[in-house]
Amino acid sequence: MTKAMTPKVLLDSMRAGNSLDWDVIIVGGGITGAGVLREAVRRGYSALLVEQQDFSWGTSSRSSKMVHGGLRYLAAGDLKLTKHSLQERERLLKEAPGLVDRIAFYFALGKGNFPGRLAMTIILTIYDFLAGIRDHRYCKNSGLEKRFPGVYTNNLKGACYYTDAMVDDSRLVLRVLQESSSRGGHALNYCKVSELKIEQGQVTGVVINTDQGDHISLRSPVVINATGAWADKLRNQLNPEQRVRPLRGSHLIIPKHLCPVTDVLTTLHPKDKRGVYVYPWEGATVIGTTDLDHHEDLDIEASISEQETQYLLEAFNTVFPQQTISRADVISTWAGVRPVIGSESSKDPSKERRDHATWSDNGLITVSGGKLTTFRLIAMDALAAAADRLPEPKAFSDDSVFSLPELDAASLTPHNPEWGQRLIGRYGNQASNLLANASAGEQEPIGNTLFCLAECRWAARHEAVQHLDDLLLRRTRLGMCLANGGEEIFDSIRAICMAELGWDDQQWRTELARYRQIWQQFYYFPNPSNGP
Repeated sequence: MTKAMTPKVLLDSMRAGNSLDWDVIIVGGGITGAGVLREAVRRGYSALLVEQQDFSWGTSSRSSKMVHGGLRYLAAGDLKLTKHSLQERERLLKEAPGLVDRIAFYFALGKGNFPGRLAMTIILTIYDFLAGIRDHRYCKNSGLEKRFPGVYTNNLKGACYYTDAMVDDSRLVLRVLQESSSRGGHALNYCKVSELKIEQGQVTGVVINTDQGDHISLRSPVVINATGAWADKLRNQLNPEQRVRPLRGSHLIIPKHLCPVTDVLTTLHPKDKRGVYVYPWEGATVIGTTDLDHHEDLDIEASISEQETQYLLEAFNTVFPQQTISRADVISTWAGVRPVIGSESSKDPSKERRDHATWSDNGLITVSGGKLTTFRLIAMDALAAAADRLPEPKAFSDDSVFSLPELDAASLTPHNPEWGQRLIGRYGNQASNLLANASAGEQEPIGNTLFCLAECRWAARHEAVQHLDDLLLRRTRLGMCLANGGEEIFDSIRAICMAELGWDDQQWRTELARYRQIWQQFYYFPNPSNGP
């Protein structure tokens, strides 16, 4: 199979008047867009993905990092969504170990709260049945205290154990794009669709604007709008309907030593009885999430509000009163905007359905909503909606998202096979090249994280990094998991960026200033007066 041109080569080709015609153009570089690109390439279509910011800049780098079926969807009677989600969860666990990994969940049973032990046992029995596994049980308070030292159990009647999975959502997007690129798919970040091309009422392509000031007209009989929370904005060029309800979910990251959990604890918030998670992620501990209507400008990164900060601190301090934390203990924060298909604006955000929907408007196929877990199914539905405008698809027998790695973790990193599996999960067959291209000392974990400088060098060289925040907030999560946005490694990162990206001292200073502003405003605490 033909490998895709590099972004630079592709843009140069477009500027020269070539590479302007495509079977399908995908707008949006999150997990939905990446999934559509993967499925389009599998079917033999010439496909291009364009993203106005960085890949996974929006919701797909700011989820709760969970690959799950959704217990609450099952409890609400949505068997179809739950079953599909669980089947896709098991598929991802099988195809991408080291990127998507199973993890234990403990649902704390509060005295006098619903659901109780019996109801949860019934729900989990159905949950496991739909997934094709059996992995749930009741856990006494004594067992809960062993798994979560310091947990307050006086108001608990034990917990229900089950399993779901965790992922680095941004890396998942990059891995899917990598699979697409290796098979001839193309993806461009920092390319904004400024307008749809419309002829005789039909969409015939798009006009893209690049950061370099280019205005390039591209032709395609199908444009797939996979912009998530931004979906209405592009669709409104053809249809004034407003269908997406943006909901914000925010999180706190604290040092692992303050709460050294290895599993996920779910408790009900003392105020509104919403589920709040405390869980391990990338060498730190996360507290989340919230669920509020997001009324801010979607083109500005979402940030946690003071209301959400206090809400999450209260949730944690209630369940871990011996480890009381404050804002001063927080390493970083993040907030993501979920694209939920709204039903009633007055409806409780947490009760909105999480299923996806597609709309067809004269050659523009819009897909929005849905769960990270079901991105493959969402992509297939989007392409099905465009089938009458696409060529006859190529036959295929293998429907795997990820190709089978040719590497073995034990041989890749004999001293630490678990770390080797992590690299294979995140980089596929490129993991060996990543290590081979590393400079001396770059394979050691940084701080308490699981990242190393070799990943930074690889990303800078091969993964379309244009800004420092691309590297520290999405290609890796060092800016979120290290204190002060990763200040301790800035000298090392500067050397890598100069060597791999050709930055000089002035550009480094410019990028560092830009990064610090972004981190302070959107990955730490913005102005305390920031409203809900």
